[in-house]
Amino acid sequence: MNAEDLLQRLRELAIVPVIEIEYADDAIPLGKTLVDAGLPVAEITFRTPVAADAIARMVDNVPGLLVGAGTILSEDDVDAAADAGAHFIVSPGLNASVVERARQRSIPIIPGVTSPSEIEAARSLGLRLLKLFPAEAIGGIPLVKALSAPYPDVSFMPTGGITADTVSAWLAQPSVAACGGSWIATKDAVTGRRWEEITTKAGQAAELAASSPRSRTAGTRA
Repeated sequence: MNAEDLLQRLRELAIVPVIEIEYADDAIPLGKTLVDAGLPVAEITFRTPVAADAIARMVDNVPGLLVGAGTILSEDDVDAAADAGAHFIVSPGLNASVVERARQRSIPIIPGVTSPSEIEAARSLGLRLLKLFPAEAIGGIPLVKALSAPYPDVSFMPTGGITADTVSAWLAQPSVAACGGSWIATKDAVTGRRWEEITTKAGQAAELAASSPRSRTAGTRA
């Protein structure tokens, strides 16, 4: 998957569950739960030792699921995510060495930014899809509106503090390709294997994405 294909797919999906998995055995049933609920995407964070294993199990056993690796902080993390078969990677900040390693491994990367300076640094590296993090804490929707004006070629995936109640307002912004959300499959729900609860929240998220007033076609923004 290249960066353009990823952007198009994320615009179609609109909401990306951000998930921390404690036990690799939960990866396959979790992935199937998301697919069955109509939200076939997951960003598995590298905050636990089983992240790479969980990603590999999802990629190998859950057809149709778009699997990303989150909280990628180093070149070693990039290698682990790529070796596991992740379709894309996400980092909380912009690290040129991590971006270069992702390029070497031919895996799309969405690095985090918070300011015009970081956006320009990302653009100089050829990146046009960026994570805005932590989205609510650093300024929310007014910030993404302000940043979009001088950088019309950049699309954002805001993450951090977004909820089921606020995600629709974020998705109404033309520069927002998708939103990351941790409310859909919380750590406690996954560890407790509360698949029915996750199914409900994922289904509701898919409905919110589908009812967003704007188009999420890849041609909307470069």
